[in-house]
Amino acid sequence: MGDGTARAPGAAPGRTPIVRLDGAGRAFGAVRALHPLDFAVRPGECVALVGHNGAGKSTLVNLVNAVFAPSEGRVVYPGPEGGDGAEGPTGARRVEARRSAGIRAVHQELSLAPNLTLLENLRIAQRDLTGRGWRKRAADRMRGAFDAIFPGHGIATRAPVGDLTLAERQMVEIAMGFAEGAEPARLVILDEPTSSLDASIAAQLVAHVRAFCAAGGSVIFISHMMAEVFAIADRIAVMKDGRITEDRPARAFTQDSLVAAMGHVATEVAATARVAPEGPDILGPGHDLSARAGEIVGLAGLAGHGQAAALSRLYLSLASDWGRGRAPRAVFVAGDRARDGIFPLWSIRRNVSAARLGGLVRRGTIDRGAEAALAQDWQARIGIRTGDLSAPILSLSGGNQQKVLFARALATEAPIVVMDDPMRGVDVGTKAQVYEIIRAEAEAGRTFVWYSTETDEIRLCDRVFVYRNGRIGTELAGDAITEEAIVANSFEMAATA
Repeated sequence: MGDGTARAPGAAPGRTPIVRLDGAGRAFGAVRALHPLDFAVRPGECVALVGHNGAGKSTLVNLVNAVFAPSEGRVVYPGPEGGDGAEGPTGARRVEARRSAGIRAVHQELSLAPNLTLLENLRIAQRDLTGRGWRKRAADRMRGAFDAIFPGHGIATRAPVGDLTLAERQMVEIAMGFAEGAEPARLVILDEPTSSLDASIAAQLVAHVRAFCAAGGSVIFISHMMAEVFAIADRIAVMKDGRITEDRPARAFTQDSLVAAMGHVATEVAATARVAPEGPDILGPGHDLSARAGEIVGLAGLAGHGQAAALSRLYLSLASDWGRGRAPRAVFVAGDRARDGIFPLWSIRRNVSAARLGGLVRRGTIDRGAEAALAQDWQARIGIRTGDLSAPILSLSGGNQQKVLFARALATEAPIVVMDDPMRGVDVGTKAQVYEIIRAEAEAGRTFVWYSTETDEIRLCDRVFVYRNGRIGTELAGDAITEEAIVANSFEMAATA
């Protein structure tokens, strides 16, 4: 809620932890991802992990979730499988101890198999779903989780995952994390779980997490949404450069003090700081939305009401002449970076320069020096956290991968930038930097068409189209772009569906 008040009930300090890290750290060769630290989660706790991209949050939860073994120290799961020996469980026993402890994870990078149905994906995660009748048992578990977390979800449990929107796939992963199983969920790790959800669906998840913790369950919650952190957590651990620098009750922080503890300076970007440009529509015929040169146009409304489809149509119509040697009129910043954004086999440098390679050719080959200079310039401008731009793109945290996609788009000369919920997993400090870059680029004449599930981002736009059932229902401009107006029009369109 932003007032520093914890909403989840506190856990009794004396209760046995579900998981405990004793001096546990992790290194990858010469790279120290996590310095040795102590950390524990007890029943009934919702612990928020906050910090900038690359601070070590994902490494810590991968130790908890037995994805990695610690390079030093130990990870202990008190219980019949976890034991409490000098080294903690090792090898396959570590994975079984984690499973027996009821620890589950919903990762920032969605991991569903798109060619399988929801039930088949659940069967991969829950090994007891075998034999005759497993589909019915799986369907009962998924329906129970969906109804508890996202009432009115409208998602068919037998649908192929590839047919779902990004928001629906995120809802499926969350439901799988809390679903009934052979071992009940006792600790659920939620890594940026609301990054693709609109405000109403995110509120449903927040309410469920509160109820889950009140009933004795535990949650590790990773988010860059400060309001959600304060709404959901009773304890906040701040991470910086692979260390936990502060670990205190949520009520001991305010939003400003928490941002300061993370190592960023809070920057306010005025929502109405510029006069919207005038002029003709530059998008051309065949689109239900319009945009002027130098304008920031927002797409809002409940998730799944046609915004993503409108962006796809717009981008394909503006960028389909590249094969004829014409420079594309538009570039794209994907929110679903794993599917639509990064080139996973390429280096960070090549991912940054990919959209500019044609302009980097000298005498038939790519000018490596010019490519390196381009990547280094954008690394400095947007704060990509790496010491080696030649490293694989997958060596970066999710938020830093997203920065690479911004750098790739903004490094081009395309006059139109199409952005599909592009701030997924990006920390608060980088968001402020990107907002300022967008404003500066718009002042210079570049046009942005921006779909976002975050109301604060939509309020930075000059004009906003609120979508209803696959088409524009309302257009807002200037001072009329308020959270109240966006929400009211969003729910109006839901009521008339």
